Formats: sequence, structure tokens, C-alpha cells
Amino acid sequence: MTSRLETDRGLRRIPCVIMRGGTSRGPFFLESDLPQDPALRDQVLIAAMGSPHALQVDGIGGGNSLTSKVAIIGAPSHPEADVDYLFAQVSVESTKVDFNPNCGNMLAGVGPFALEAGLVAACDGETTVRIFNRNTKTLIHAVVQTPGGQVAMEGQTRIDGVLGTSAPIHLTFLNAMGSKTCALLPTGASIDVIHNIEVSLVDYAMPMVLMRASDLMLSGDELPGEIDANSALLRQVEAIRIVAGERMGLGNVTDRVIPKIGLLSAPRRGGTLTSRYLVPDRCHSSHAVTGALCVATATRIEGSIAAQVAARVLADQISIEHPSGTIEVALAADASGQIASASLVRTARRVFEGNLLLPDHLFYHNNAA
Repeated sequence: MTSRLETDRGLRRIPCVIMRGGTSRGPFFLESDLPQDPALRDQVLIAAMGSPHALQVDGIGGGNSLTSKVAIIGAPSHPEADVDYLFAQVSVESTKVDFNPNCGNMLAGVGPFALEAGLVAACDGETTVRIFNRNTKTLIHAVVQTPGGQVAMEGQTRIDGVLGTSAPIHLTFLNAMGSKTCALLPTGASIDVIHNIEVSLVDYAMPMVLMRASDLMLSGDELPGEIDANSALLRQVEAIRIVAGERMGLGNVTDRVIPKIGLLSAPRRGGTLTSRYLVPDRCHSSHAVTGALCVATATRIEGSIAAQVAARVLADQISIEHPSGTIEVALAADASGQIASASLVRTARRVFEGNLLLPDHLFYHNNAA
């Protein structure tokens, strides 16, 4: 543990930067500033966010899964990367920390953070930061605006779900097929049937269970609050998700946040299709980046739910309508027609920098074991 200890008040200081990445927000830590022991590290993250508590009042979490996320940045473990990115989803109301998924929204902050931390040298104009996501073993290139060798946060790019505009960050996922299951279609089929509901089990950047909203007696354009309040729907979806997890080779997913759920329907505003993304026990207020990549890729799978629902599939651009607007995904295929990469634009903002203060006894009494 390399963090400084403030012995006079019994507090441990951990350098921390809070960033908005896309439509999520959370603390960014250097891996060297956190305990090396995984159980102790998780205990520190839980205390840092203020879990388990619905409002996380004793920490820096926001009482919502979208603001109870952590990015840990370290030295590269992949020869083609500049930095490693380890994502942690900290439960709000329990003491669980899930390292299974990646978060593409938080990923938007990794490039700017790495540049400002001095982990990567900035170029004049724009800088490509090569990121290895340890959760999914995938490579992502983040192109960050760096005029004069300084990270630009101000700009004219707007993303739905975030107020105002910022500098664009271009994210390209290079090898996201089979991120957790090693296959785009883990069961080998474009359609499976679970509890009498047709589903597509797809794994690109994020393992997902894709369903027609209409098969669940939904129109597909419900607001997140309507879905969250539909306890019967959530129970039905969770029962399907648990079986899907087994079929996808993920084991018992009862206490895990993957696979995620996509409830798909026809577009309303000229896009490709509409998606309601469950995380998985509530509906995302907009849409996860990794989930958008999976949904977009699924439109290219013949016979899949996404392909059936999609109103139009352009050569390289998929527009996914969500509760806060739309998210655009660009797909690039290789010579064989397989998806070689998927790209989209996000924004990020450095919100706070300083030191997180935690009780010193946390580092001596490991209650996570």
C-alpha cells in the first residue's frame, strides 16, 4: 500500500479523481494507490462508495448503480496497450464488488485520466491512448483531443443523457467479440427459447439477453421508472436471465450483473431500433456503451431478435434509440464479413481531484474475508 497515512486523525488518504465518463460517474484511482490484496482492495472500494446504504451517504457514491462505479488504472499488462483499465461495479445496498463487466461509459474517462496522470505522453492535436480492459481482455483505442499537448474537456460534442457539450472522445473496440464467453453466439444459435420467450444470446463487448419488448407485453418505449416499478416484469426477466447465464456458460448469475438485458422494439424517431437496457435489476436512464455495441452487432446476425426488430441496417452506422435520446455505433467488417471493430463517440469531464479519506482501521482489519 503506497497511500499516505494521516496518523493524527486516524485517516488514510488515497489520491482520487472523480470523473464523468459518458453517462456514468465515479472515482478513478491509480492501481498503485490501492491495496494489492484483492479482498482488502474491495473493502476499501465499498467503504469509499459508502455501501451498503441506499443513499451511500458515508461515501462518494450517488445512490445509483450508474454512480457507484470505479475505474482503476494501472501499468499495461498487454504488449499493445499503454494502460490497463479495471472496472468495478460496487453494489449500492450490499457489500458486493463485481469485476465481471466492462463499463464503456466510464471507459471514456480513462484516456484523459491517463494523460493527465502522466501515464501516457500527449501529442499536439490529438492523442490515441491504447487501453487494455482487464475485465473482458479486450483492447480499446481512445482518441482524446490534446491541443498544445493538453487534454481538452471543452468542446461542441453533445451526447444524449448529459447536459451541455464537451470535447469528443472517439472509442474503438478492437476485439470485443465473445468478451466473456469466447463466442459471439455462446449457444451457437441466433434464437433460443427460455420460459416460452424467444431470446438472442449475444456476446459482443457485453454478454446480453435480447428480447422483443412485445413478447413481454410492453410497447418498448416505456420510461425507466415504469419498468423499474413493474415488479412482475422484473421477476420474469430475471428468471429468463438466470437460465440464459447458464446456457451462455457463465454459471450461476444470480448475484452477478451479467448478462445484461435488452428489450428491443421498432424505432420511433428514424433510428435503427429502440432499446431498453436493464442493468439488470433496473432500467438504464439512457444506454450502456458496451450494451449498445452488443445490440448494434446483433442487428448483423441473421435471424436474431435485433435483426428482426431493426427497421433499417445501414452499411456501417447503427442508431439505437433509448430513453434519453440515441446512441450511434459505427461497425467495421473484415474481409470475411465478421465485425472487426465497433466505434462510437463519448465525452468525459474531470469533476473533482483530491484525496479520499477513509478510516485507518479498514486497512488493518480485513472484514471482507
